[in-house]
Amino acid sequence: MAKKPRGLKSRAIPRSLSVSLAGIRAGGALAVDGAVQKLLRRNTGGEDSQFARREARRFVNELGKLKGTYVKIGQLMALFGEHFLPPVLAEAMRDLGDQTEPLPWASVEPVLRASLGERYAELDIERAALAAASLAQVHVATVRASGERICLKVQYPGLAEVIDSDFDAVVRMLMMARWLQAGRDLDDWLESMRNHLHNEIDYRREAELTVRMAALAGGVGNSAVGYRVPRLHSRYCTDVVLALEFMEGVPVTAPAVAALSLERRNALAVGMLELFFYELYDWGCLQTDPNFGNYLLCLDDRRGKRVRDELVLLDFGSILDCSDEFLYHLRTIIDAGLRGDAALLGDSLVGLGCLRENATREARQLFADFCMHLVEPLRPPAELPREYLNADGQYCWGSSRLMHRAGKRAAASATSRHFTPPSREFALIARKLTGVFTFIAVLGAEFNAYDMVAGHIRRWRERETRGRG
Repeated sequence: MAKKPRGLKSRAIPRSLSVSLAGIRAGGALAVDGAVQKLLRRNTGGEDSQFARREARRFVNELGKLKGTYVKIGQLMALFGEHFLPPVLAEAMRDLGDQTEPLPWASVEPVLRASLGERYAELDIERAALAAASLAQVHVATVRASGERICLKVQYPGLAEVIDSDFDAVVRMLMMARWLQAGRDLDDWLESMRNHLHNEIDYRREAELTVRMAALAGGVGNSAVGYRVPRLHSRYCTDVVLALEFMEGVPVTAPAVAALSLERRNALAVGMLELFFYELYDWGCLQTDPNFGNYLLCLDDRRGKRVRDELVLLDFGSILDCSDEFLYHLRTIIDAGLRGDAALLGDSLVGLGCLRENATREARQLFADFCMHLVEPLRPPAELPREYLNADGQYCWGSSRLMHRAGKRAAASATSRHFTPPSREFALIARKLTGVFTFIAVLGAEFNAYDMVAGHIRRWRERETRGRG
């Protein structure tokens, strides 16, 4: 008898039971520890104790062992759930890695054969996976007729059938452990997270978005670097297989990138930042997963006078199509932040649902100050903090430690009684901006961004004026 391919569905019951038991154990331990801490009248409380941290990490380790959907769900909880989960658990969730051991070829081959049908014979597919993550793995293949190399992103077998049950198992566990409190806000967030998961496994949607983003990026003519999106090979795309052009490149963390001149690293950093503003102010759709693995750098190895490196954009499963109202408020927040208009910034925060309409003047100022701090590198040169400038007056993105400083301010803002958990969309944008700034910091870039950003804002304002005319 042939051995049944190893997938996810066959392990659904023990996986759910394992998570539930881990949650009950850890949740019960936290409850007991909290009571003890209160009896001892310790100021930190049970959630911040070393004991609580250890139990939270035990639960996260259990998710990590189960891999697959549970890792992705844990990552989403870390991203979106910090407003609802105990801080100690949200912190532990952030340590969940996306890299995982690939499934063996014996489990992946039947998926490819069944999905591609007769087209399977047109390809020579390498058995060893090029990369593996929580929801899929990638295999390199050669098109026999042309000799062209392509990448096949293969969704794990049985994933679509277990993704909802796995998500429900994690939520049930968190409820049973009293780590989540039922409420309308929570229900809205959970539904948003579920939809996000389904978008990430909708390969038809991702294929359409890949073509769309390729057209948009290809229309940029005067950027500091070139933008490339792998060409879609629609003949080999299915509901569970995404076929793309194979592209050579290195990650931003590669030693070859660190060895580049400051001029080239600056160009790559400017290109990354401007890509964000093209997405926000011109295209109206944003890739909201700024994981370093979703970008490659194609370094120009020619010896010409003008070097032009390229930024390769990968993985469009996490594209956010924003409503016009959302885009207007988000665009206005950045514009108002650069102009120091706290009143306008506060109105837009209310429009995004990040502040209550009846928020006090003090609360509005608190949040406005945070947003203006976050856009610090985008300010006019005369307004940049001198301690983060080099001898030429250029902002030093790496040594500024902006994300560390902004994180402290965000934590203080979240303790305000006027704080309202932001929408999923806003949380995704915050994640995107954090990733972009971190990418630039890793490059050790030193440049001022105001002129570039101001240009995008000016063109947007002109379009707004014409639209109202």
